[in-house]
Formats: sequence, structure tokens, C-alpha cells
Amino acid sequence: MADVRNVNLNRLAVFVAVVDAGSLSAAATRLGLAKTMVSTHMQRLEAEVGASLLVRTTRRLGVTEAGRAFYQASVKILRATEDALNAVSGETSPLRGTLRVSAPIDYGALVVAPALVELRRAHQELDVELLGSDQYVDLIADGIDVAIRLGRLANSNYRAVKLGSFVKWLVASPEFVDMWGTPNTPTDLAPLPYCALSVLPHPLTLELRHVDGKTASVRCQAALLVNTADACRAATLAGGGVGLLTDFSIGEDVAAGRLVRLLPQWATAPASIQAVFPPTSHPPAKVRALIDTLKRRLAVEQPD
Repeated sequence: MADVRNVNLNRLAVFVAVVDAGSLSAAATRLGLAKTMVSTHMQRLEAEVGASLLVRTTRRLGVTEAGRAFYQASVKILRATEDALNAVSGETSPLRGTLRVSAPIDYGALVVAPALVELRRAHQELDVELLGSDQYVDLIADGIDVAIRLGRLANSNYRAVKLGSFVKWLVASPEFVDMWGTPNTPTDLAPLPYCALSVLPHPLTLELRHVDGKTASVRCQAALLVNTADACRAATLAGGGVGLLTDFSIGEDVAAGRLVRLLPQWATAPASIQAVFPPTSHPPAKVRALIDTLKRRLAVEQPD
């Protein structure tokens, strides 16, 4: 069994960077090291731990089963070290390092990216990386500092901070309304073509709430099934059907007349926008800074 005293813990950061980047060359670029130096670190780390961590071929780099387990442990060790440093560093210390953020594709582009630009201007020694995905990511395994998630969260050990809320509106293009007419009640939606988001648990069912509190559930006919919110918005703009889309993604379209809001007294129930991050006693200062930036920006956009 390897002795921790014989392991150069600095190499854990290099190993994690190699796995995250997917190649020695990409990791070398990210770390600002020569590729030969990164390769040497990996060879020595494998010798120190007494196990093969990486599988190298002429075309690709893979991770062994032992390497995957060691990677996950290394991520936890590095995060714990960062937590310890954050706990003893002053609040006025400049933010450094890399902040890796995951967000849904549309919300990431419309809201998170501008917030990261603002954060980067205020903290120029901080590097940021935004990963857009409509699938939930494993924060620990993927080395994500904070994930922005919409709607109800699955039970987990992660910590969450509410940033704001959103609703979804029923909309259609002016051309679609001219062709199909304007619905007067939720039941009028059932026979209309519908642009549905296939990743939802019940993509063809609309769960709506009136401003007076009453609710309605409508099952629509599918005109088009898509797997991203951006594609759903594009199909709705093109006249493909009625869309049930987030207010933050189509507010400007409605204001500009590119989309018409249908049944304006009806919408979905408000849902939360939350920042999710690994459980720590002292969240990293860079995570707290992003949360504060998003809260401030959303408070301006969504005044009480």
C-alpha cells in the first residue's frame, strides 16, 4: 500500500487537470506547463501511488478504473484544501484561480454569461469557464464549482442558494395566430400544434395556473419534439406551434412583437432559480462572489 508521505500532493492538481482536459497537451496548456513536464508528473504520480492511472494510446488518453477512483478522491482533496485556504484567508483577498460554472444552455447564455463577464471585470485574476448543458452534471466528478439549476431540485447532499424565480408563458408567432386563431381558454390549446420540450417528464402536458389561483391541466398534440429550450424557442418563432417558454428567454420577443403571449392570465407556477455547490463549511470566495453578482442582477431585473 502506498504511503501518503511518498506522494507529491502537488501532482494531484496536475492529474485532475489531465482528466478534465482529456489529454496531456490540453492539460499542459491549461496549467501553463510543457507537455513533457505534465507527462513526467503523471509517470511519477503512478509510481508514487503504485497503480496505473491513465491509459495512453497514439490517438487518445483514457482513465483506468483505479484512475477514476483516484480522480474522484483527488477532486475532494483539492476542494478540501481550497476550503481550508478560504477559511483562513481574508474576505478582501483577490479572487484567483478558475471558477467552473454549469448552467442550462439558454439561461447560461442569457443570464449567467453576462454575470460572469461582470465578475471577471471586478476580479481580473480570476479565470471563468461556463459549461452549458441541459443535463444535470456531477459537480464533484466534473470539477464544477457551482451549478445554476432551474426548477425543483432532486434530493442531494449539495448546498443550494435561491437566486430568483421564473415562470413560463404560452406564446406563438403572429403568423401562427393568424392561421389558427387566438385561444380563449386552456382547453382551446389541446388541438393546436405544440412545440414540446422532450426532456421534460411529461412534454405534452401543460400545467397552468391562473392569476386568481385556479389551475388547469391540458394535454396537447405534438407538432414538434425538441430536446433543448433554444430549439423550442426557435421552432415557436418559426410558427411551428404554441410554445410554453420561460419568461427570461422570450421577454424581449414578446416586447418586440416577434411572439404573441396567449392567455396572458395563465402561466406556470413560479419555479426557483438556484445556485448549487458541493457541501463545505466555507464556500469558496469565488462561488460566493458569483452568487452575489447573480442575486444583484436578478434583483434589478425582477423587482419585488
